[in-house]
Amino acid sequence: MSEIDRLKEIVEKLRSEDGCAWDKVQTHSSLKPCCVEEAAEVVGGINILEKTGDPTNLKEELGDLLLQVMFQSVIAEEEGLFTFDDVAQTISDKMIRRHPHVFGDMKFASEEELHKAWADIKKKEKEGREWEADYLEEAMNESARLIDKAKERKGFK
Repeated sequence: MSEIDRLKEIVEKLRSEDGCAWDKVQTHSSLKPCCVEEAAEVVGGINILEKTGDPTNLKEELGDLLLQVMFQSVIAEEEGLFTFDDVAQTISDKMIRRHPHVFGDMKFASEEELHKAWADIKKKEKEGREWEADYLEEAMNESARLIDKAKERKGFK
């Protein structure tokens, strides 16, 4: 069994009838603070690695962030929305699509041309879904508030 399959089984067990009371009641929304805090802790892990050369914290924090992705995916699967495999496939397909110079036969004469192609591909991906960008500022502001609350919980404020 792969470690990703093992992690999925663990999250499913935590959310099962005989699982953990806290984990069972979590929702996409209730996990927002965890997602934001874990992403910030990954930044801390990167800083530790850069300053000390020690990767231990980064490995741990990346695992915590991956747990959040898995947790959200398991909840979505329970709701009949999508699975973790769907998430992995979506990002894999996106990376291949956005790198035609690596996974295809497209050639770019300059980095500027490469960046323009990336932007054009991204724009085409979002066709008909441009409205999603309207939610980004609100999400950034909410994330900042969640970080402030995390700072308070951790004793930084």
